[in-house]
Amino acid sequence: MLEGHQLLGFGFFVIGLWHLFNHTKLHALGSKSYTSTLWFPTTISRYMELHFIMASCTIFIAMELFIAPIHHQPFDPDGTIPTTHLHNFEHSSMAMSFLVYAIFAIVLDMKCTMAQHELTHFLGAIAFTQQFLLIHLHSRDHVGPEGQYHLLLQLLITVSLATTLMGIGFPKSFLVCFVRSVSIVFQGVWLMIMGFLLWTPGFQPKGCFMHLEETEEYVVKCSDDEALHRAVSLVNILFSFLVIGVTVFAMSFYLVMLRRYGGKVEYVSLVKEEHYREEDGFVKPKGTIDLENNMDDDESQKKSMQE
Repeated sequence: MLEGHQLLGFGFFVIGLWHLFNHTKLHALGSKSYTSTLWFPTTISRYMELHFIMASCTIFIAMELFIAPIHHQPFDPDGTIPTTHLHNFEHSSMAMSFLVYAIFAIVLDMKCTMAQHELTHFLGAIAFTQQFLLIHLHSRDHVGPEGQYHLLLQLLITVSLATTLMGIGFPKSFLVCFVRSVSIVFQGVWLMIMGFLLWTPGFQPKGCFMHLEETEEYVVKCSDDEALHRAVSLVNILFSFLVIGVTVFAMSFYLVMLRRYGGKVEYVSLVKEEHYREEDGFVKPKGTIDLENNMDDDESQKKSMQE
Protein backbone atom coordinates (compact mmCIF):
# COMPACT_ATOMS: atom_id res chain seq x y z
CA MET A 1 0.00 0.00 0.00
CA LEU A 2 1.61 3.23 -1.16
CA GLU A 3 0.09 5.55 1.43
CA GLY A 4 1.01 3.20 4.27
CA HIS A 5 4.67 3.00 3.29
CA GLN A 6 4.85 6.75 2.81
CA LEU A 7 3.20 7.59 6.13
CA LEU A 8 5.20 5.07 8.12
CA GLY A 9 8.44 6.08 6.42
CA PHE A 10 7.81 9.77 6.97
CA GLY A 11 7.16 9.13 10.66
CA PHE A 12 10.41 7.22 11.07
CA PHE A 13 12.31 9.89 9.17
CA VAL A 14 11.00 12.77 11.31
CA ILE A 15 11.60 10.96 14.61
CA GLY A 16 15.06 9.79 13.55
CA LEU A 17 16.07 13.28 12.45
CA TRP A 18 14.72 14.76 15.69
CA HIS A 19 16.72 12.24 17.73
CA LEU A 20 19.85 12.85 15.66
CA PHE A 21 19.59 16.59 16.26
CA ASN A 22 19.03 16.32 20.01
CA HIS A 23 21.61 13.61 20.71
CA THR A 24 24.28 15.47 18.75
CA LYS A 25 23.39 18.78 20.40
CA LEU A 26 23.57 17.32 23.91
CA HIS A 27 26.85 15.62 23.09
CA ALA A 28 28.33 18.85 21.73
CA LEU A 29 27.22 20.89 24.74
CA GLY A 30 28.78 18.56 27.28
CA SER A 31 29.83 15.00 26.56
CA LYS A 32 30.67 14.25 30.20
CA SER A 33 27.12 14.89 31.39
CA TYR A 34 25.53 13.24 28.35
CA THR A 35 22.89 10.58 29.02
CA SER A 36 20.93 8.77 26.34
CA THR A 37 17.15 8.90 26.09
CA LEU A 38 14.53 7.60 23.67
CA TRP A 39 12.45 10.76 23.48
CA PHE A 40 12.95 14.48 23.96
CA PRO A 41 10.68 17.20 25.37
CA THR A 42 10.08 20.43 23.47
CA THR A 43 9.41 23.99 24.54
CA ILE A 44 5.89 23.75 23.11
CA SER A 45 4.93 20.55 24.89
CA ARG A 46 6.91 18.09 26.96
CA TYR A 47 5.33 15.10 25.22
CA MET A 48 5.08 16.53 21.71
CA GLU A 49 7.28 13.80 20.22
CA LEU A 50 5.31 11.03 21.90
CA HIS A 51 2.02 12.63 20.87
CA PHE A 52 3.31 12.73 17.29
CA ILE A 53 4.08 9.00 17.46
CA MET A 54 0.64 8.28 18.89
CA ALA A 55 -1.12 10.36 16.23
CA SER A 56 0.91 8.82 13.38
CA CYS A 57 0.28 5.28 14.62
CA THR A 58 -3.44 5.95 15.04
CA ILE A 59 -3.74 7.36 11.51
CA PHE A 60 -1.74 4.44 10.11
CA ILE A 61 -3.95 1.89 11.88
CA ALA A 62 -7.08 3.64 10.62
CA MET A 63 -5.74 3.63 7.06
CA GLU A 64 -4.85 -0.05 7.20
CA LEU A 65 -8.05 -1.33 8.81
CA PHE A 66 -10.79 1.09 7.81
CA ILE A 67 -9.75 3.42 4.97
CA ALA A 68 -7.85 1.11 2.62
CA PRO A 69 -10.30 -1.86 2.60
CA ILE A 70 -12.99 -1.66 -0.06
CA HIS A 71 -15.82 -2.03 2.46
CA HIS A 72 -13.99 0.19 4.99
CA GLN A 73 -13.77 -2.62 7.49
CA PRO A 74 -11.32 -5.55 7.54
CA PHE A 75 -13.68 -8.45 8.30
CA ASP A 76 -15.77 -10.81 6.23
CA PRO A 77 -19.56 -10.90 6.76
CA ASP A 78 -19.12 -13.90 9.09
CA GLY A 79 -16.66 -11.95 11.27
CA THR A 80 -13.49 -13.73 10.14
CA ILE A 81 -10.37 -12.08 8.74
CA PRO A 82 -10.14 -12.59 4.96
CA THR A 83 -6.85 -13.61 3.40
CA THR A 84 -6.63 -10.34 1.51
CA HIS A 85 -6.58 -8.36 4.76
CA LEU A 86 -4.06 -10.39 6.73
CA HIS A 87 -1.26 -7.99 5.83
CA ASN A 88 -3.41 -5.06 7.01
CA PHE A 89 -3.58 -6.58 10.48
CA GLU A 90 0.15 -7.28 10.43
CA HIS A 91 0.96 -3.69 9.52
CA SER A 92 -1.45 -2.44 12.16
CA SER A 93 0.21 -4.60 14.80
CA MET A 94 3.52 -2.85 14.11
CA ALA A 95 1.91 0.53 14.63
CA MET A 96 0.16 -0.69 17.78
CA SER A 97 3.52 -1.66 19.28
CA PHE A 98 4.89 1.85 18.82
CA LEU A 99 1.60 3.27 20.08
CA VAL A 100 1.95 1.23 23.29
CA TYR A 101 5.55 2.43 23.62
CA ALA A 102 4.53 6.09 23.35
CA ILE A 103 1.64 5.75 25.81
CA PHE A 104 3.68 4.02 28.50
CA ALA A 105 6.64 6.35 27.95
CA ILE A 106 4.35 9.20 29.01
CA VAL A 107 2.98 7.23 31.97
CA LEU A 108 6.47 6.27 33.17
CA ASP A 109 7.61 9.88 32.93
CA MET A 110 4.60 11.14 34.89
CA LYS A 111 5.12 8.56 37.61
CA CYS A 112 8.89 9.28 37.75
CA THR A 113 9.72 5.63 38.33
CA MET A 114 13.28 4.65 39.19
CA ALA A 115 13.48 2.25 36.26
CA GLN A 116 12.06 4.74 33.74
CA HIS A 117 15.18 4.70 31.56
CA GLU A 118 15.42 0.92 31.39
CA LEU A 119 11.69 0.31 30.92
CA THR A 120 11.37 2.93 28.19
CA HIS A 121 14.21 1.34 26.26
CA PHE A 122 12.65 -2.07 26.86
CA LEU A 123 9.35 -0.87 25.36
CA GLY A 124 11.20 0.54 22.36
CA ALA A 125 13.02 -2.76 21.90
CA ILE A 126 9.71 -4.64 21.98
CA ALA A 127 8.33 -2.36 19.27
CA PHE A 128 11.35 -2.93 17.02
CA THR A 129 11.20 -6.68 17.70
CA GLN A 130 7.54 -6.74 16.72
CA GLN A 131 8.34 -4.82 13.56
CA PHE A 132 11.15 -7.22 12.65
CA LEU A 133 9.14 -10.39 13.29
CA LEU A 134 6.05 -9.24 11.39
CA ILE A 135 8.14 -8.30 8.35
CA HIS A 136 10.17 -11.50 8.55
CA LEU A 137 7.08 -13.69 9.03
CA HIS A 138 4.85 -11.71 6.69
CA SER A 139 1.76 -13.43 5.29
CA ARG A 140 2.68 -12.27 1.79
CA ASP A 141 5.45 -14.12 0.01
CA HIS A 142 8.00 -11.38 -0.47
CA VAL A 143 9.91 -12.53 -3.53
CA GLY A 144 11.83 -10.73 -6.23
CA PRO A 145 12.52 -7.01 -5.79
CA GLU A 146 9.80 -6.72 -3.14
CA GLY A 147 11.49 -9.43 -1.08
CA GLN A 148 14.88 -7.75 -1.43
CA TYR A 149 13.47 -4.42 -0.23
CA HIS A 150 12.04 -6.11 2.86
CA LEU A 151 15.19 -8.14 3.49
CA LEU A 152 17.33 -5.01 3.61
CA LEU A 153 14.69 -3.31 5.75
CA GLN A 154 15.11 -6.09 8.30
CA LEU A 155 18.81 -5.26 8.45
CA LEU A 156 18.02 -1.66 9.40
CA ILE A 157 15.48 -2.79 11.99
CA THR A 158 18.09 -5.10 13.52
CA VAL A 159 20.47 -2.16 13.97
CA SER A 160 17.72 -0.09 15.61
CA LEU A 161 16.80 -2.99 17.90
CA ALA A 162 20.39 -3.77 18.90
CA THR A 163 21.26 -0.15 19.69
CA THR A 164 18.04 0.28 21.68
CA LEU A 165 18.96 -2.70 23.87
CA MET A 166 22.53 -1.43 24.17
CA GLY A 167 21.14 1.87 25.43
CA ILE A 168 20.06 0.08 28.62
CA GLY A 169 23.58 -1.02 29.50
CA PHE A 170 25.40 1.99 28.03
CA PRO A 171 23.26 5.02 28.93
CA LYS A 172 26.13 7.48 28.46
CA SER A 173 27.29 6.20 25.08
CA PHE A 174 26.76 8.84 22.44
CA LEU A 175 27.78 6.46 19.66
CA VAL A 176 24.99 4.01 20.50
CA CYS A 177 22.37 6.75 20.31
CA PHE A 178 23.94 8.26 17.20
CA VAL A 179 23.85 4.95 15.33
CA ARG A 180 20.29 4.28 16.46
CA SER A 181 19.14 7.70 15.27
CA VAL A 182 20.82 7.25 11.90
CA SER A 183 19.27 3.79 11.50
CA ILE A 184 15.79 5.22 12.20
CA VAL A 185 16.36 7.95 9.62
CA PHE A 186 17.52 5.29 7.17
CA GLN A 187 14.41 3.22 7.88
CA GLY A 188 12.22 6.18 7.02
CA VAL A 189 14.05 6.91 3.79
CA TRP A 190 14.00 3.25 2.76
CA LEU A 191 10.28 2.85 3.47
CA MET A 192 9.37 5.94 1.47
CA ILE A 193 11.55 4.86 -1.45
CA MET A 194 10.05 1.38 -1.27
CA GLY A 195 6.56 2.81 -1.48
CA PHE A 196 7.36 4.93 -4.51
CA LEU A 197 9.44 2.46 -6.51
CA LEU A 198 7.37 -0.65 -5.80
CA TRP A 199 3.76 0.49 -5.75
CA THR A 200 3.76 3.48 -8.09
CA PRO A 201 2.89 2.41 -11.66
CA GLY A 202 5.75 3.02 -14.05
CA PHE A 203 8.50 3.05 -11.41
CA GLN A 204 9.18 -0.69 -11.46
CA PRO A 205 12.51 -1.87 -12.97
CA LYS A 206 12.61 -2.71 -16.67
CA GLY A 207 11.01 -6.07 -17.29
CA CYS A 208 8.94 -5.94 -14.08
CA PHE A 209 5.34 -4.87 -13.57
CA MET A 210 2.50 -4.70 -11.05
CA HIS A 211 0.24 -7.74 -11.23
CA LEU A 212 -3.19 -8.13 -9.62
CA GLU A 213 -3.44 -11.54 -7.96
CA GLU A 214 -6.59 -13.59 -7.47
CA THR A 215 -6.58 -12.41 -3.87
CA GLU A 216 -7.04 -8.86 -5.18
CA GLU A 217 -3.53 -7.90 -4.08
CA TYR A 218 -0.95 -6.20 -6.25
CA VAL A 219 2.47 -7.84 -6.43
CA VAL A 220 5.55 -6.90 -8.43
CA LYS A 221 6.51 -9.60 -10.91
CA CYS A 222 9.23 -9.82 -13.53
CA SER A 223 8.92 -11.26 -17.03
CA ASP A 224 11.90 -13.63 -16.81
CA ASP A 225 14.87 -14.62 -14.64
CA GLU A 226 17.14 -12.07 -16.25
CA ALA A 227 14.75 -9.22 -15.45
CA LEU A 228 14.33 -10.59 -11.92
CA HIS A 229 18.08 -10.76 -11.36
CA ARG A 230 18.49 -7.24 -12.71
CA ALA A 231 15.72 -5.89 -10.48
CA VAL A 232 17.20 -7.45 -7.33
CA SER A 233 20.66 -6.16 -8.23
CA LEU A 234 19.26 -2.66 -8.70
CA VAL A 235 17.74 -2.81 -5.22
CA ASN A 236 21.14 -3.78 -3.78
CA ILE A 237 22.87 -0.98 -5.69
CA LEU A 238 20.27 1.53 -4.51
CA PHE A 239 20.75 0.41 -0.91
CA SER A 240 24.55 0.70 -1.18
CA PHE A 241 24.25 4.22 -2.61
CA LEU A 242 21.91 5.16 0.23
CA VAL A 243 24.37 3.76 2.79
CA ILE A 244 27.00 6.11 1.40
CA GLY A 245 24.57 9.02 1.20
CA VAL A 246 23.21 8.57 4.73
CA THR A 247 26.74 8.18 6.10
CA VAL A 248 27.88 11.41 4.44
CA PHE A 249 24.76 13.17 5.71
CA ALA A 250 25.23 11.88 9.27
CA MET A 251 28.91 12.84 9.45
CA SER A 252 28.26 16.27 7.93
CA PHE A 253 25.36 16.82 10.30
CA TYR A 254 27.56 15.89 13.26
CA LEU A 255 30.34 18.27 12.22
CA VAL A 256 27.93 21.14 11.64
CA MET A 257 26.26 20.58 15.01
CA LEU A 258 29.62 20.29 16.75
CA ARG A 259 30.73 23.57 15.22
CA ARG A 260 27.44 25.22 16.13
CA TYR A 261 27.09 24.02 19.73
CA GLY A 262 30.53 22.71 20.66
CA GLY A 263 32.77 24.59 23.10
CA LYS A 264 35.66 26.59 21.68
CA VAL A 265 39.14 25.66 22.84
CA GLU A 266 41.76 28.41 22.88
CA TYR A 267 45.37 27.50 22.20
CA VAL A 268 48.20 29.67 23.58
CA SER A 269 51.74 29.43 22.26
CA LEU A 270 54.49 28.45 24.67
CA VAL A 271 56.32 31.72 24.08
CA LYS A 272 53.27 33.79 25.03
CA GLU A 273 52.57 31.56 28.02
CA GLU A 274 56.12 32.08 29.30
CA HIS A 275 55.78 35.83 28.78
CA TYR A 276 52.52 35.90 30.74
CA ARG A 277 54.10 33.93 33.56
CA GLU A 278 56.97 36.39 33.84
CA GLU A 279 54.55 39.31 33.97
CA ASP A 280 52.60 37.58 36.72
CA GLY A 281 55.78 37.26 38.79
CA PHE A 282 56.30 33.57 38.19
CA VAL A 283 59.76 32.51 39.40
CA LYS A 284 61.38 29.35 38.16
CA PRO A 285 62.06 26.82 40.87
CA LYS A 286 65.61 26.38 41.98
CA GLY A 287 67.44 23.80 39.91
CA THR A 288 65.31 24.32 36.82
CA ILE A 289 67.33 24.09 33.63
CA ASP A 290 66.77 26.67 30.92
CA LEU A 291 67.25 24.69 27.72
CA GLU A 292 67.38 27.71 25.43
CA ASN A 293 70.08 29.47 27.49
CA ASN A 294 72.08 26.25 27.78
CA MET A 295 71.99 25.76 24.02
CA ASP A 296 73.17 29.34 23.48
CA ASP A 297 76.01 28.87 25.99
CA ASP A 298 77.10 25.64 24.32
CA GLU A 299 77.21 27.29 20.91
CA SER A 300 79.25 30.24 22.23
CA GLN A 301 81.71 27.87 23.89
CA LYS A 302 82.16 25.92 20.66
CA LYS A 303 82.84 29.13 18.71
CA SER A 304 85.43 30.31 21.25
CA MET A 305 87.22 26.95 21.12
CA GLN A 306 87.35 27.06 17.33
CA GLU A 307 88.86 30.55 17.42
